[in-house]
Amino acid sequence: MKRIIIDTNAYVAFKKNDADAVNTFKQTEYIGINIVVLGELLSGFKGGTKEPTNRKELEQFLDSPRVNLLQLDEETAEFYARIYWEVKKKGKPIPTNNLWVAASAMRHALALFSYDEHFDNIPGLILHKAL
Repeated sequence: MKRIIIDTNAYVAFKKNDADAVNTFKQTEYIGINIVVLGELLSGFKGGTKEPTNRKELEQFLDSPRVNLLQLDEETAEFYARIYWEVKKKGKPIPTNNLWVAASAMRHALALFSYDEHFDNIPGLILHKAL
């Protein structure tokens, strides 16, 4: 069974019943979601017309025993700093929030499930590609 951390777009794809995302979530024993992704989701809900429904569905998702909310810590910050300079030296910077997601993935040794291609530029990051 798989152990992954999800990016915001993976959760959105799952909620839109994207077949690849749904299959991935069903076949995964451990789903990490970092606090930055949670913030992105909540801010997206605020700008939408279904905030109460979206919040309730997210709370149900977070209550699953397979889902774990990952906090940022000093070790994650060390990964963040390393990734930041690696992609900067390559001339391929990525958005700050995505640096935190990648750092969390590396910190917890989880495969990152995202549809963003810029994660391909991070050495040592394990990526989960949709089934």
